[in-house]
Amino acid sequence: MFENQQQDVDVLIKSDSEFRSLYRRHQELDSKVRDAELGVLPMDDTTLHNMKKEKLHAKDKLLHLWERYRSTT
Repeated sequence: MFENQQQDVDVLIKSDSEFRSLYRRHQELDSKVRDAELGVLPMDDTTLHNMKKEKLHAKDKLLHLWERYRSTT
């Protein structure tokens, strides 16, 4: 997500606490989901499913905030 946009992402992380919080949460969920799918992190299917839903919701919100930011620059 946000490939080749790290400078803009860094600006948003520093200036927007909601973006920063969601970005960190998305990264945390991404890591846990990946580990669960690889079998490194034991997890039941319901928990994994709920984490994927939360990750998707965070991504949608991040993209909304991103679009709002991009429309003002």
